[in-house]
Amino acid sequence: MKFQVTFNTKWSDFDPNRHMRHTAYNDYAAEVRVRFFQEHGLSINEFAKLNIGPILFKEETSFLKEIHIGENITVHMELEGVSKGIERWRFNHQIFNQDGILSAEIKVYGSWIDLVKRKLTVPPAAFLKIFEALPKSENFTEIPMKSAK
Repeated sequence: MKFQVTFNTKWSDFDPNRHMRHTAYNDYAAEVRVRFFQEHGLSINEFAKLNIGPILFKEETSFLKEIHIGENITVHMELEGVSKGIERWRFNHQIFNQDGILSAEIKVYGSWIDLVKRKLTVPPAAFLKIFEALPKSENFTEIPMKSAK
């Protein structure tokens, strides 16, 4: 079961070609991640209290079908990979047009940043439970961590 959110698109999501502008897809994927964490006790305020935040290393977007002005969308999100201590993670987002046709796929690769030290960090143990609640993709894999030498 995927975590999903349906959105009413807005005029500013579209470009002069009368289809959704490329960055709007990524904005909706980010909104779905924020909503998932918020629904599981990690609001923006909670991240601020913990002085930790998610950080992206890579974002890959594949555009498959146009979304036109006035169409609404549904965004599915699932966990595609995670390291043992959830230091690193990979999410897959699928964006469907209002007819249920897959229109784009977005993969994001990330980690956690300590907002005071401005360095990568290990998240609190409580994050493990939240990641356990994430729907996993069919090709879910563990992300290996390089050992310190």
